[in-house]
Amino acid sequence: MDFRSPIRRCLDIALIVLSAAAVAVGGSAALSGAGLFAASLLPGMAQARQPAGDSVRLTIAGPIAASRYAPQVLFPVTASPFPRWMQMAPQTPLTRFTPPATVNYPMLVRRPAAARPAIAICIDDLGEDLAGTDRAMALPQPVALSFLSFAEATPFLAGEAERKGHTVLAHVPMQPLGRINPGPMALMTGMTQAEIARRIAWNIARVPGLAGINNHEGSRFTADVVGLAPVVAALKARHLFFFDSRTGPNSRIAAVAHAAGVQTAGRDIFLDDDPRPAAIKMQLALLVATADRNGVAIAIGHPHDTTLTTLAAWLTKDHGVTLVPLEDAMQLKQAREAALAAR
Repeated sequence: MDFRSPIRRCLDIALIVLSAAAVAVGGSAALSGAGLFAASLLPGMAQARQPAGDSVRLTIAGPIAASRYAPQVLFPVTASPFPRWMQMAPQTPLTRFTPPATVNYPMLVRRPAAARPAIAICIDDLGEDLAGTDRAMALPQPVALSFLSFAEATPFLAGEAERKGHTVLAHVPMQPLGRINPGPMALMTGMTQAEIARRIAWNIARVPGLAGINNHEGSRFTADVVGLAPVVAALKARHLFFFDSRTGPNSRIAAVAHAAGVQTAGRDIFLDDDPRPAAIKMQLALLVATADRNGVAIAIGHPHDTTLTTLAAWLTKDHGVTLVPLEDAMQLKQAREAALAAR
């Protein structure tokens, strides 16, 4: 005679059905958990009770990944590497560099143009090297800072540089003569003018507070008059200048920009093609000599540790020239070139 209640019989039947289904789907792995499942539903059927205060440990046999019943990803996920500035951050500790309050920059004292030649310095390739960018922003205000438009930290860093009083530029990637990839959203020869206009607008929008642009690479693109036309049109509409990095011998930036009424000038000296301190000091001496000869000279450097250290120390001494903002030096160079052309 069966004395079990109807509810107990229903539970037994449900347990048998669930156990059979589990065995059909999961095999022996399901049977290994049947005892615990039964104990949770029918405490009376458990062969041994767990001592009070002890916890139940569940052990999964074998690696989960080996099971064909492991959870499946419904949508494929494409691996995306960390941006370069995040990869570099752990290798280059972010240490804020601030000149001591007693540092004096004698070249910042304005003198009559006839008495002292003018120099301007632009540090570009900023935005990816966070520590180098931070140190560049600690240089005197007349030092212009140019930010790679595609660097992820550029919008924040460029805004900070502008608040510190620096002239800010977008360092726009452009096609080189070689096979080097200049970066995302680069301006390339052969593109339609509409696509070039779209890309230059994107690059400009990435750098808040900018006063102009200069080219990152670009030895091929800057020689293309057709490709440069929509670039200078975009600059004219926004009242921005085009500082020519002069990465190639055939740049047509000056001709195209002048025809459109856009302010432009080219650099005279690269400070750190050779990043050794002695070589950088020689280039700084050449910068002064060029300014003495022409009345004005412009140099480009990069956020290398040796460049920033050498330049910061060099600026504390009087070399007979005046450090001026990049825009002022560009105007002086344009005036000199116009005077020479009128002769």
